[in-house]
Amino acid sequence: MQVGAAIEAPVQALELHELEVTEPRTDFNPEVVAAEAAARAGRAGDTTPARALYRRFGTDPTRHRPSSEALLRRVLRGDPLPRINSLVDVANVISLRLQVPVGLYDLRLVEGDLTVRLGRDGESYAGLRRDTVNVAGRICVADDRGPCGSPSADSDRTRITTETERAAWIFFLPVAERDLRWTYELVARFGRGLVRLA
Repeated sequence: MQVGAAIEAPVQALELHELEVTEPRTDFNPEVVAAEAAARAGRAGDTTPARALYRRFGTDPTRHRPSSEALLRRVLRGDPLPRINSLVDVANVISLRLQVPVGLYDLRLVEGDLTVRLGRDGESYAGLRRDTVNVAGRICVADDRGPCGSPSADSDRTRITTETERAAWIFFLPVAERDLRWTYELVARFGRGLVRLA
């Protein structure tokens, strides 16, 4: 797996393999509860770096929110984190706590390599809720077929399911070594997979 960057974006990519993705796990509930409590107590990461990344590439982060901030706003409204499956749940907890957008892509469904770039005129993709995500002039992740994600939303085409065995995980901002280790640990425990830097 290769993840390239056609723009000056500080992404960090991981390759997850030998995954055993399941329906949401009850033994992950304490991590979810702790992440939600930390966010409500003002102990989530700073939203400024993700907002600055959007502004750097001409996107208003108030109109098109980073996914990490969307999770934070959801929790601060009193809504729980969405529970999707064991791997997506891990990504949502980490994204909420660090305030770093995370993209997940099923490598079985990706065509060719992944590239972080700006969307071209007219480019869009079907989002996870089947809505159309327009990426023209915005940061996106694309494979040989076209855009399949962004720091705001992943795509339906490359979504993570219980059939996923290999995945790309993209942090759209740099993360500390301790946070990488935490990611490895949670992926191993709850996604039942191995991680390597891409």
